[in-house]
Amino acid sequence: MDVREAAPAVVTGGSRGIGRAVVERLAAYGAPVVFGYATERARAEEVVEAVRAAGGSAWAVRADLAEPDGVDRLFAGADEHLGGRLGVLVNNAAVTGRTAFADASAEEFDRVLAVNARAALLAMQHAERRMAGGGRIVNISSVSTAWPAADEALYAASKGALEQLSRVASRALGPRGITVNTVSPGTTDTDLLRDAVPAEAREAVAGMTPLGRLGRPEDVAAVVAYLAGPDAAWVTGQNIRADGGLV
Repeated sequence: MDVREAAPAVVTGGSRGIGRAVVERLAAYGAPVVFGYATERARAEEVVEAVRAAGGSAWAVRADLAEPDGVDRLFAGADEHLGGRLGVLVNNAAVTGRTAFADASAEEFDRVLAVNARAALLAMQHAERRMAGGGRIVNISSVSTAWPAADEALYAASKGALEQLSRVASRALGPRGITVNTVSPGTTDTDLLRDAVPAEAREAVAGMTPLGRLGRPEDVAAVVAYLAGPDAAWVTGQNIRADGGLV
C-alpha cells in the first residue's frame, strides 16, 4: 500500500485538473476520500462516479473556500463521511487572480489570499485536530513563486504565503508525527490551462522544459501520493518542484 495505510483523506479543489488526479490516485490506493468543490457540481459528481466505478470510495462536499465558513463546511462534510478520522490532507484549491500589476485591487488581493493561503491554514488546523498517531499534509504551490509572470503578483504572493505556512507547520506539527510538505507544479496540461493560455504559448513552455513537454495532472498526483505514503515518513518541510526541470 503506497498511501499511508489507506488513511482517510481530504482534498480541497478535487473536481478537476490536478485535484481530480490526486483524488483518483489516493482512492486507487484504497483511501476513502472526501473532496471539496466550489461551484462545479456536475464535474464533482463525475469524479465521484469515476472513483466508485473503479472500486474506490469518494464523496464531494460543496464548500467555497473564499467564504469565511467554507473550510468549516468542508470538514463538517468530511466528518460525516469519514467519522472524524483523517490521515491525509491535500490543500489543492486555488484561484489564479491573474491581473496586471497596476490593476491589482485590495478586494482581489483579499479573495486570492483567502482561497490560496487562509483556507489552507484553517484546513491544516482542522486536520491536526483529527490526525491521531501522525498524518500527512501536502500543500500544492506553484513554480510561479520562483518564476512569476508579470500578471501573477497576487497568485505568486498567495503561493509564497502558502509555502511559508507549510514550513512553519512542519515545525509546529512535527512533534505529533505529522509531516507537512509542498509540491510546486510547473505548467500542467489541464482544461483550465487550455482555456487560459494559447496553444503557441503552451508549446513554447514545453520547449523550454528539459523533459520536452508540459506536465500532466497525473505527474503531480504521483508526487503527492509519495508524500502521503510510508516511504516519505522522514520527509517534511520540503518543497518539491514537479516541473520537468523548468525552473
